[in-house]
Order: sequence, then C-alpha cells, then structure tokens
Amino acid sequence: MKVAQIVFSPTGGTQRVADIITSEFGNTVGNIDLTKENSNYDVLDEGKCDIAVIAVPSYGGRAPILATQRLSALRGNNIKCIIVCVYGNRAYEDTLVELNDVAIQCGFNVVAAISAVAEHSIIHKYATGRPDAKDIEELRGFVKVILKKIENGNKSSALNLLGNRPYKKVAGAGLLPKADKKCNNCGLCADICPAQAISLQNLKISDSKKCISCMRCVTQCPQAARKVNGAMVFIASLAIKKACSERKNNELYMEKIL
Repeated sequence: MKVAQIVFSPTGGTQRVADIITSEFGNTVGNIDLTKENSNYDVLDEGKCDIAVIAVPSYGGRAPILATQRLSALRGNNIKCIIVCVYGNRAYEDTLVELNDVAIQCGFNVVAAISAVAEHSIIHKYATGRPDAKDIEELRGFVKVILKKIENGNKSSALNLLGNRPYKKVAGAGLLPKADKKCNNCGLCADICPAQAISLQNLKISDSKKCISCMRCVTQCPQAARKVNGAMVFIASLAIKKACSERKNNELYMEKIL
C-alpha cells in the first residue's frame, strides 16, 4: 500500500511518530511538509498514493493554526487517511476533532485517528525520550489493526473522537525565543521559521504577532544561542506538573462497523 506523509513537525517529535506509523506500510511515496509555506502537493494526485498519514502536534489543545491553514489548501480526492495528533503528555483536548474536521473539508476519507505522546517541545522533562520502545510497539500495532480493517473493506460510521465543538479558544502569545550573545547572525533561524517570525534584519528577537512558540529555532540553532525565558518556562512547568505526572497512553480511534 502506497502511503503519503502530510506532517507539521517543527522540532521533529511529530515527524518521528509519523515515520513509525508509515514504516508499517512499507512504501512511503512522498512527504508534504506543512512547516513550509509552499510544498509539493502532487503526491496526492490520482493513483499516486492509497492512504495518507496527516500528523500535527497539539499546541495548547488545538491544532497549530499554520498547519490547518496549509492543510486546507490540499485536495484529498477521497484518499483514505489516518489523522495523528502528537502531544507532550499533558492533554490534546480538541486537536483531533479539529484535525478531523479540516481533513474532511479537504476531501479526505478519515478512517482512523491516533493520539501519540512525544517529548514536550519546551519542557523536556515531560515525556523525555518518547516515543520509546513501548510506544513504537504500540503504534505499529495500531497500524496493523487499521490495515486489517481497510483490507476487509467494511463500511463504517464517523469516528467518535475525544474533543469538543466549538473548539477551545486559541491561547494567546506563548514563549518567545530570543538570541543571546552567542548568536553569530548566520540567519538559519529566519530561514527555517515556519511562521516567518524572525527577520533577517533583526535576528535577535521573534515577532510576537507571528511566533507560534514552536521552538524550531531553539532546537536547530547551531550556536545554541536562542532561548526562551527560564523563569517563564519554570512557571509553565509548574502549571502542567499535575497533568503530566502520570504516563499518558497512545490511543487509537477506529470507525464503528455498521
């Protein structure tokens, strides 16, 4: 079965989950990178793929607005798809519901949904090292179940997903990365920023109106020069400590057979 990836993964955690899932199909035919404003969409042309894996991180219980905007530009052509939300062991709230709605509006045929845990992109002590060996085994098991159902060709109802409509309110401006004196003005951060929130004319700061706190510039800076306010991270860590205290499980949502 030919599978295409459609992924928004600024720091790599969501991409890793998508790779684990698609590896079970054996034939990945293309990747649409939603962190880029312009990506190659022809992998979704008729006959080029049999199923798509659409994967995004959960930001404050919602799908990233850039991801949904860019996903909305695609035409699903009734291709079967698995939607995936990846979160840092707190909660994904309305992320899957929102992603499901957007995928259907684009014309995809959503056959399954997965929530998966990966290391928190800001507070790394939460879900450190995940997806780990147990997660990998579980995610691969999910795909085997999905493939078996697809092969049986059963007609099914809509997914009964965790989440609410209307979706929760989008959180305000988050943690803004800034550069310290180690910055050598290489400009990589501006080049790779999914939101174009860093200007080549002023590499030291991020535009608060554009920045989505994805942390790509922090994780990929070759000088380790970009950071977020340590005191703010500490406060955020305390705020979600209780919610992150227990290991969350990955979840599979399947259509009910009629």
